[in-house]
This record gives sequence, C-alpha cells and structure tokens, in this order.
Amino acid sequence: MIQSLSHFRTGDLVEVRSKEEILATLDQSVCAAGMLFMPEMLQFCGQHFRVSAVAHKTCETARQTWKARRLQVTVHLAGLRCDGSAHGGCQAYCNLFWKDVWLRAADVKSSGSAKPVTEVLPAIGGCTETQLLANTRLALGAEEEEPRYSCQVTTLYEATEPLAWWDVRQYLCDVITRNHSLGHVLRVLWLACLKHWFQHTPLGYRLAKSFRELMHRWLTGREVPDFQGMIARGEPTPIGRLDLKPGDRVRIKSKEEIVKTLDETGKNRGLSFDVELSPYCGRVVTVRRSVTKIIDELTGQMRHMKQPCIMLEGVACNAEYSECRLLCPRAIPSYWREIWLERVEDSQRSDDESNPLKGVAMNSGGTE
Repeated sequence: MIQSLSHFRTGDLVEVRSKEEILATLDQSVCAAGMLFMPEMLQFCGQHFRVSAVAHKTCETARQTWKARRLQVTVHLAGLRCDGSAHGGCQAYCNLFWKDVWLRAADVKSSGSAKPVTEVLPAIGGCTETQLLANTRLALGAEEEEPRYSCQVTTLYEATEPLAWWDVRQYLCDVITRNHSLGHVLRVLWLACLKHWFQHTPLGYRLAKSFRELMHRWLTGREVPDFQGMIARGEPTPIGRLDLKPGDRVRIKSKEEIVKTLDETGKNRGLSFDVELSPYCGRVVTVRRSVTKIIDELTGQMRHMKQPCIMLEGVACNAEYSECRLLCPRAIPSYWREIWLERVEDSQRSDDESNPLKGVAMNSGGTE
C-alpha cells in the first residue's frame, strides 16, 4: 500500500487557510479525502502554527482494538486541540487532524507564490458553514432522546487504513518526517523486542527479567513500566478526593503507591492505569481541568463520568510501550484519578524548583 506523506515536516511553520478556502475543499459530508473538518477548527483560520507531528499513522480507539491505522497527507499542529464547543462541551481535548490541503507554508503567502486551493485539490462543490455545524449531530433514532455527535474521532476509522505493527516503513516515516530521531525510534523498538522476548523466552525468568530491567534503566533512566494491580477482581477500589482545580500543582504518586489502588485488571473505579502513564510517576505537574463528560467514540453519545477524572498539563500518551501502536503521534491526554495524585505545597514546590536534579533517575529520557 502506497503511503502519501504530508509535504510538511515536524517543526515547519504553516498557515491555516481561510475559511472560504477550506470550505471549498469539503464535500457534502464536510470531509476532505475522508477526513472530517469541524467547526472548532475555524477559529484558527489565517493563523500561523508549527507542525507538532506528521500524522502518517494514528491509533484506533473507538472499537477498543488499540491498533495502528495509516493516514495520508495529514499533520497535527502544536497546541491545537478540540475545545468541544460545537460538540456539547465534550472535554476530551483531542488532538486535531489537519489535511495538507487546509494548510500552506507560512512563507508562501508573503512571497506571492501561493496556489489557489483548487490546484492542490480539485474543486468538489464545497459546503457552507451551516452544513458544517449541522454535521456535528447525527440523526436520532426512534427511541433516542440524547443527541449523538459526529467528530474527527468518531469517524477516524473510516478516514484511515489498516497498518500492521510489523510494517517497518512506518518507523522509517517516523524519522523521515522528523517526528522522532533515529536514536529514539531504535530505542523504543529495542525495548519492545526485549519485552516480547521476556514474555516468551524459554530461558530462565530471572535472567530475562534482570537483563530487560538493566537495559531499560540504562537507555531511559527509568524502571520498566510494568505493573500489577493488588486488589482482587470484583472488590471495590479506594476513592480519594482532593477537589483539584485548574492551576493546582500536584505530584503524581509512585507506581508502587498507585498499584495499591488498582484491581487485577489495572483499573480504579473503571478507569485504567495505562502502561503509558507509568513514566510520569513522581513528576510534579499542573492540573489542566477536571473532566466530567466526553463523547463515546463508537456511538457518538455523550458519556457522563460518575467521578471526575483529572487532566494534567503536558501529560499525554507517548506510545512508547503500547503494542501494535508504537510511536503513534496522536498524543491522547491521560486521565488520572485524584487518589493517584497528591498536592504540592508551596514549600515542597520551592524545594523541587531549587533542586532540578530531584527525580531525574525516575523521569529522565524518553525525548530527544
């Protein structure tokens, strides 16, 4: 299968085209090459942004298979996430997908060499802003009362193609697009190989375990992210409430403390502590928001959480350990239970800031 990479690379400065130009690229389903354009994206028209990652692949979450999917000529832009304003106030804060045709190099306009949008993508009729807004909601069934929504995430499966985890070309694309350095890609793949070997080796368990732990700490400065919940399946898991507000500073508890709050399936009150969360243990971070409702990616229905989850600034999935979707650039924000966090008092914060080496052994590595 042929991969059509974006013309842009990570770090490039681009300009989001005007509303009129973008609407002209959309079909009656408000899509360009299968990718939905959403009303929340209009606020960025005419502005300049850096490419944070080339989205040549992503992960499929709606069907809970968590496998990689291939995309064509698509990027993510730094800091641009969906605010949910046209989708019932959804608080998932998803990374937005941008087709190349919705962007241009930031210096093209000033040089006077910008091409009309019809030269980039043949005119297909276009749509209106009214259609764009109307497309956010799906038709209700006979017995449905709550609205169902359509967004980039609920339609992502249709906009992508299968991508096998063993397709080496995707990892070459990670380097070519500047999403990751060659060293980082090789390190992630080597550690993934060690994990597979550890789980299936006929050699001594202790020897394999020790070698894997040694290599992981040498390459990342962290312990292996594996964990096992300590509460029997079916038994209630503990609740902790800190009443956190945006801007509060918290320390993420150690992995040893967190596993005491998880059942054997790795969940606390239904929320999983994902393997991608482990590298953040011990860090001091800022609370972004309390999440109480998100759109179900499979049904499009709004789901209201029984207990609020905490979203933290700068904390997202790095896809360094997840099988079948390694190095996915989607950067899904992580959800945290308050019992996994602890407040940082002013005196503790001053101590952490005055001692920048504190916690380095636990948290260094992972970025290039």
